[in-house]
Amino acid sequence: MIRILLISGSTRAASTNTAALRAAHAAAGDDVTTVLYEGLADLPAFNPDHDRDPLPSPVTALRAQIAAADGVLFCTPEYAGALPGSFKNLLDWTVGGPEMYGKPVAWIGVGHEGRGENAEASLRTVLGYVGTRIVEAAVCRVPVARADVDAAGHVVSTDVSDRIQQVLRTFADELRSLPREAN
Repeated sequence: MIRILLISGSTRAASTNTAALRAAHAAAGDDVTTVLYEGLADLPAFNPDHDRDPLPSPVTALRAQIAAADGVLFCTPEYAGALPGSFKNLLDWTVGGPEMYGKPVAWIGVGHEGRGENAEASLRTVLGYVGTRIVEAAVCRVPVARADVDAAGHVVSTDVSDRIQQVLRTFADELRSLPREAN
């Protein structure tokens, strides 16, 4: 059984990024377990002085979820030409722990053409810095328009859902092909 942690970089209630990850969660199937991380807004501001035991409990929970996952699938918006501050804060909390080192990761970009490239470039830089293993075959752009998401925050477009399911399947297949100690 492959376990994938899904992390949205958005705190927005009607986020298309979170909706995309909900679609991935719904498409998981019997051979893949997905967990949607929901603690982004609860993380304290990163302070290197607090990156030691005992860690703040939201940080301990985040790191435990990362450690328990075979891989992490991200989806983040771009704010002001970069990663959202709350999401960068989450990534900063991963620097001091070993959980991300060697962890297979991928991401879905939901922005339309010309949107999100700076955030994705920054995400690639940070994930490289913390020593993750980027699974290029599962790094994909699947544009999600507001019209593709219902009031409850679920993707209603069959085409979009199918494309997200394919990304999840590709990521899971790549994780299965890695030696167990690498994922």
